[in-house]
Amino acid sequence: MAIHAVFSGPKTMEELAAVLRGLAGADAATLAACGLALLLSAALLWRAFARRRVYLVDFSVYRAPDSWKVTRKEYDAIVASTGDFEPESLAFMSKVLHRSGLGDETYAPPGLTNVPMVLNMVNARAEFEAVAFGAVKDLLNKANVSPKQVGVVITNSSLFNTTPSLSATVMNHFGMTSSTINYNLGGMGCSAGVIATDLARQLLTIYPNTYALVVSTENLTYNWYPGTNRGMLVTNTIFRVGGAAMLFSNKGADSWRSKYELRHVVRTNLAANDTAFNCVFEIEDEAGVRGVKLAKELMSVAGMALKRNITTLGPLVLPLSEQVLFAANMLARKVYGPKKVRPYVPNFSKAFEHICIHTGGRAVIDEIEKQLALGRDAVEPSRSALFRYGNVSSSSIWYVLAYIETFRGLKRGDRVWQLGFGSGFKCNSAVWRANRRIRDAHAAWDGFDVDVMYRETAKMY
Repeated sequence: MAIHAVFSGPKTMEELAAVLRGLAGADAATLAACGLALLLSAALLWRAFARRRVYLVDFSVYRAPDSWKVTRKEYDAIVASTGDFEPESLAFMSKVLHRSGLGDETYAPPGLTNVPMVLNMVNARAEFEAVAFGAVKDLLNKANVSPKQVGVVITNSSLFNTTPSLSATVMNHFGMTSSTINYNLGGMGCSAGVIATDLARQLLTIYPNTYALVVSTENLTYNWYPGTNRGMLVTNTIFRVGGAAMLFSNKGADSWRSKYELRHVVRTNLAANDTAFNCVFEIEDEAGVRGVKLAKELMSVAGMALKRNITTLGPLVLPLSEQVLFAANMLARKVYGPKKVRPYVPNFSKAFEHICIHTGGRAVIDEIEKQLALGRDAVEPSRSALFRYGNVSSSSIWYVLAYIETFRGLKRGDRVWQLGFGSGFKCNSAVWRANRRIRDAHAAWDGFDVDVMYRETAKMY
């Protein structure tokens, strides 16, 4: 009876008393069995409620062939050769490009740089396949993982989505098994890399002993805008070819070799706000030409989203001293009014050793540097990624991390903050902790000279 009660649990105080009396007179074998039952119950409870750790085994960022390189002057000439734009539009795009923070070694796909351009589905697929297949192949080789070992595939591309899906395209190319589950995220903007990471995290809490592969990219061939609306012309100037592949694991055996452990994901969405919802919007212009319109309110909306995101993130990562100062400041601003009390910006350098800001453009990085009171060194990796690769959408935060691994390295325990912005409007954060010392020379950063970057970008102000 005592053993049965331990397994099933007493229902009343009388039953509990009976169990205790039974145990008091039980022999050693019965007590041992009861103890084993209690240990088993505790183990099952721990397994049910304990947080399953999610590791980033490794990642790879794509570097296109040198034949895809395009200088700013070459890009100006290619745009002019289309015959689609009036002189005023050409001058506007050139002005944006030459002040954007992009250098002269970014990449554009052949369909876009051909004269005349060949903007069809065949070339759009070829662009995706070159980026995705190249990044995934390099990643799986580095991680020494077979495609058949991958249990989950997640792709994200905001504007280019095919049938079959991009995730199915990756699975087909690499011959993954029929038991592999796949997801394709579309329309979620430049912050979708963090969203895909969050989806991988959630799936790895459900499926044990699993690898999850995430591929983040965007497509230039499919999204060229040949119209005249200035708010829609900006996307022609700063986006370039790029993509990243990440391999996640929940296997305890991977903890020793994985680069990072995922600590937090904080997602902020302002979709209920009409101004925020409409500030990055795919639409047809007055002439019926499809494109993505960037509203003039974009930077103020991004600032609002950032403020809300760090308000949630702060208590999770900041030391108590910074949390107290931040809370006291918020209280004072409510009591005395925001005009009388300046906002206190927490010192996030006390929470993170490295910050990866989305390379949406020079103005985006400038604004984040200002709002978070960051120094030149903190934003150097993001400025370098913008200069070398341009705005590569959701994969940009991985190019920034690749820069940090290549030129700075990380110590075990270092904390990394990835910060992305995207349509909707969203601001998303991912927080990582380095599992070991990391110094990985990524081929994507071979030959890069940061001094050249500083000299060239200084001329853009």
